[in-house]
Amino acid sequence: MNPTDNTLEQISQLRLDKARPLLLCDVDEVVVHFLKGLESWLDRNGLWLDPASFALNGNIKHKSDNQPLEEDRVGPAIMSFFEELTHSLEVIDGAVPALHALAMHGDIVMLSNLPSQFKQERITNLASHGLTFPLVTNSGPKGPAIAAIAAQHTGPVVFIDDHTGYLKSAAEHLPHANLVHFMQDERFGRHVNQEEYIHYRTDNWPDAHRHIEAVFTGREAMN
Repeated sequence: MNPTDNTLEQISQLRLDKARPLLLCDVDEVVVHFLKGLESWLDRNGLWLDPASFALNGNIKHKSDNQPLEEDRVGPAIMSFFEELTHSLEVIDGAVPALHALAMHGDIVMLSNLPSQFKQERITNLASHGLTFPLVTNSGPKGPAIAAIAAQHTGPVVFIDDHTGYLKSAAEHLPHANLVHFMQDERFGRHVNQEEYIHYRTDNWPDAHRHIEAVFTGREAMN
């Protein structure tokens, strides 16, 4: 599966130093509180999120009877959430100082599977927290986009995400990338096993910062 034309166009506009270390950084649940914002939106709309598994389908439930939200309504609900709250999501503790410190050692690209029509709202939200790194919006597996961004890159490449499926896709398309699994919400993290293709797992930015900086500076083996 290749990146969409929209994603490829965004990638073509990046200006990266191929010799510098590169961090490809997810946004939702890694830099900003997607779940916290979503739960606030759900509560205002008569719904709640059951952390029974690492999934949205089946876990978004009606407050009135605890029955799951109908599957064909989950997607529209998430879209409404993005439309209303993407511009105002809270930042995760430690993300801002860690990313600014890492930017002294390498380039940073935010890679988000956010519907592209909300890209400007995401840029506005990140900028409100002092984060102005380039943003690429993607759809589907992230591996192809990661490989395209890091094409001919000679410096270390790190990818951080909360979703093991996207990390696995990265492992398949860019095998030399160092993969960091970031799960800051233990309610959902407890459902996700450590996978062998992941180099480092953490629930906080100080630890993620130390690991990524070690990779960037050569103190941590890439594989």
